[in-house]
Amino acid sequence: MNGAARTLVISPNWIGDAVMAQPLLQQLKSRHPGRPIDVLSPPSVAPVWRAMAEVDGVFDTPFRHGALQLKERWRFGRQLRARGYVDAYVLPNTLKYALIPWFAAIARRVGYKGEMRYGLLNVMHHDDMPPRAMVPFYAALAQDPALPLAAVPRPRLRAGSDQIAAVCANTGIAPDRPLVVFAPGAEFGAAKRWPAAHFAELAKAIIAADPRAQVALLGSPKDRQACDEVIAGSGSAGVFNLAGATKLDEAIALIARADAVVANDSGLLHIASALNRPVVALYGPTDPDHAPPFSDVARSVSLRLACSPCRQRECPLGHHDCMNKMSAQLVWTELRPIIGV
Repeated sequence: MNGAARTLVISPNWIGDAVMAQPLLQQLKSRHPGRPIDVLSPPSVAPVWRAMAEVDGVFDTPFRHGALQLKERWRFGRQLRARGYVDAYVLPNTLKYALIPWFAAIARRVGYKGEMRYGLLNVMHHDDMPPRAMVPFYAALAQDPALPLAAVPRPRLRAGSDQIAAVCANTGIAPDRPLVVFAPGAEFGAAKRWPAAHFAELAKAIIAADPRAQVALLGSPKDRQACDEVIAGSGSAGVFNLAGATKLDEAIALIARADAVVANDSGLLHIASALNRPVVALYGPTDPDHAPPFSDVARSVSLRLACSPCRQRECPLGHHDCMNKMSAQLVWTELRPIIGV
């Protein structure tokens, strides 16, 4: 057995949630500075954890999405026993993830009640109050469940200068010209997406104000079509469609290089915030108070219509007014003073 006591954190399945769990790790590291922290994470989220200074090791979850795989979880838990974990923080609310530290015989197993996980967790938190912002929701796991929540630090990621330079060279982003990053995607559903035509209009405004400016569109392969529409609508050589062309660790590096980021309520928005980049965050069906950006320079744009936030993947009324009626001019009014043009 490894002689050093270690902490295990089991990651949420969403990029934004992983970012917003980072202050929990800050608190754990502050409490036990010499105790290594390992994270068990879906492969799609792992680069976010590797961008956190507090994390010593990241292990990819070997399980299929949604599958119980009881025997496989038992075997994996038995393997973890040898690493000397003294505590585990289970961030997903599902029963199947709480099984892993129980199978690993980790003495202290912390998390929310979730799917009635009595016995599997032995430090049980409850979330019976109205929905909390995600950062304090996760940060509360660092303290006794009976105590009121203490002050919470903001999320914090890092990217190395060599990594940033390499990604810029590989993607054709000039290091000596202004860079604005757009994140037109949103994994949760179409309702979160600001229209591609609006992004295109905003890109035209940026480059008209500063012809040296570059606009990089980031996202997953499924965002490629929407980003192609932005390119077509902007008609500018200074707009780069990098959706699906960059891995998440490369996207993190490009965001770290950006002079500003304009994003839907998405994982890339929260990455930009944790890198302390200036952000303009676009909220339609979601609540800007639930998962706000934490950058020193941050603007949250929401029309706050009577029908929002509905928190639905698709607009239940069919008109998508919360995003369609958020004009490019409104967003440009927020962005322009940030980039100083």
